[in-house]
Amino acid sequence: MSLRKKILLALLAALLLFIVSCAFWAGSRVTRHKKEITYPSPQALFNPYLAVEHFLKKQGISIRRSRSLKSALRTPSAGKTLLLLAEGRSSMTRQQTEQLLQWTGFGGHLVVVAERIWDEKKGQSGDLLLDSLGIEQYLSKDLAEEKPANKKAERYPKLTKLYLENETSPAYISFDTRYHLFDAQDRAHAWANSGGGITHMLQLHYGDGLITVLSDPWIWNNNNIGQYDNAWLLWYLTQDHKEVTLLDQFKAKQNQPNLIDALLQYFPEALAALALLLLLILWHNAQRQGPLLPAASRARRQLEEHLRASADFLHRQQGHAHLIQMLQQDIEKRAAERQPGFAALTNLARQKVLAQLARTSLAEVRAAMQPPAERPSAADFSHQVKDLQTLRNAL
Repeated sequence: MSLRKKILLALLAALLLFIVSCAFWAGSRVTRHKKEITYPSPQALFNPYLAVEHFLKKQGISIRRSRSLKSALRTPSAGKTLLLLAEGRSSMTRQQTEQLLQWTGFGGHLVVVAERIWDEKKGQSGDLLLDSLGIEQYLSKDLAEEKPANKKAERYPKLTKLYLENETSPAYISFDTRYHLFDAQDRAHAWANSGGGITHMLQLHYGDGLITVLSDPWIWNNNNIGQYDNAWLLWYLTQDHKEVTLLDQFKAKQNQPNLIDALLQYFPEALAALALLLLLILWHNAQRQGPLLPAASRARRQLEEHLRASADFLHRQQGHAHLIQMLQQDIEKRAAERQPGFAALTNLARQKVLAQLARTSLAEVRAAMQPPAERPSAADFSHQVKDLQTLRNAL
């Protein structure tokens, strides 16, 4: 081994020893900690407001989930709160809006989320409920920013502050600051703002009831309800009522036509073609008029019928030549049984032996045992088969 290779091997060994030493040193410096990782339950994955239910139950408030607005408004409203947090209220009908406001006016507390942005050109947002109350929602970026009068540093400048009477410090709620609520009819008696005068909660009286409008419902989902004073706000809005109904999946059945109506409206030709096809299928499978055919006998066929069927099958599959060859092989087999050494004879000698055994002329044997033609005529085929049957019967 040359000196250069020895030096390279020594350097590699030193480098490997250095790497191993560094690994042992780093391993001795590592501090191991055990951390328990918990995953959300299937109920929490399918129900974003599961934490709301558990929180209200701990406060001694009865909570009930509802799948439809009709069932939520079925009970009397006095002393009850309806958390209308479901998306899709844009499909609410005018009749449903009137029923909801009537339920609230009889003493209920409605907590609702603004979903639609106010359209200045149309003069409406499309939300029948909030449009009738004069509540408009805007994007905060579209508003002129208001400069605060004092530049005093705030504790949480980006959070929404709710001031209560006889309280020295406000409650902090993590509303989404991208949205702003505006009371166009000046009916609200309480509100909550974030920095720059952005409003995220309005509260107004309606008849004997109360309506609270929020800019977004995300403060109460499973991930955010434990932050800041979000859970406290939920308790504050429901503390006067001991029964709460949570509607988190809104369905307006009046605006959802059934399948039959939709098909009749958009696919009348397809339905007509389908009906015609069904009629044709029924006509095809219907019982025909006239005498019934006698049922086929279950008795077994006669031997002659089986032989004829087998011959017809072989004739269709392999042709005339195969049938003639089978007869010729059968004849040679019978002759071999009667004449020892028949298989070793030449073709001419075999024909002479067949003529002697069958007591017929050599010409007739030669005509019967000649190779079959590929496509013989019907007359030639019948004549050769007749000669072969005669020869076989003679053996």
